[in-house]
Amino acid sequence: MSFRLSRLLSAAVTAGACVLSAGPASAAPLPDILMAPQGTEYMCGGVGREQQAFMEMVSPRWGATLEFAVSRGQRGQFDEPVKVRVVNKYNGEQVLDAVAHGPYMLARLAPGTYDVQATLGPLTLTQTLNVALGAPGRTLFLWPSNFDIAAATHPPQALAQGPQADH
Repeated sequence: MSFRLSRLLSAAVTAGACVLSAGPASAAPLPDILMAPQGTEYMCGGVGREQQAFMEMVSPRWGATLEFAVSRGQRGQFDEPVKVRVVNKYNGEQVLDAVAHGPYMLARLAPGTYDVQATLGPLTLTQTLNVALGAPGRTLFLWPSNFDIAAATHPPQALAQGPQADH
């Protein structure tokens, strides 16, 4: 083998190793499974293509899939905190009260009918969700395109002012 070919192969192997070692580090971390104070497990995430694919893949294994979006936005890009409250429609028991971060919230809900409230800033959307045995419930909360998320979720900042000079 010539010195030039050997050098080319060595460079290719080194470049390949660098690409492979960088792969997992650049991948988005998988979302954690959390436990609400009411005892319901849930998981939030789906920001970016990889996490969105993961959430879509595992969602059939959960009782409920809640998706959050603004009508002008693209799926998988919503990353605002949404306060979620899930109540059993027939007995009024609150089964989940948590803040979702990301466009998806998966929850391990038992079969039943639930009223789900999703609050973003001052605007609350409410939907009924049916979860059947072997048929998870799924719903989309879609805020209107003219809803100003930045103003609703981030409090106004006070402008710093220097000492006022007397005239």
